[in-house]
Amino acid sequence: MTDIHSNIEMSSKEMLAYRKKIEDDNPGYTVTYLDINVQGEDVELTATLSAVAFQRIRRITGYLVGDLGRFNNAKRKEVDDRVKHTSV
Repeated sequence: MTDIHSNIEMSSKEMLAYRKKIEDDNPGYTVTYLDINVQGEDVELTATLSAVAFQRIRRITGYLVGDLGRFNNAKRKEVDDRVKHTSV
C-alpha cells in the first residue's frame, strides 16, 4: 500500500501514474510513500522506496512452485522420493 500526498487536488489515476513512473525508473523497488508537490508546471516528487520481496521459484515434479504448501500428500511423497543430485 502506498501513502500518496499532494499539495493540490488531483485524481487518484494521476497519482498512480506518478507512482508507476517512479517504479518504472527504479526496477526491483516499490513506492511506500510519495509526496507530490506541484508548483506551476513543475512537479517535485519525493518518494520512499522499499525493495520488492523476492520469492524463489523452482520446478518440482513438473510444476513451478515457491514452496510445497499447495501439494497434496501424494505430490509431497513424490518430492521426498526424488533422487537429489549434488556436486562434489
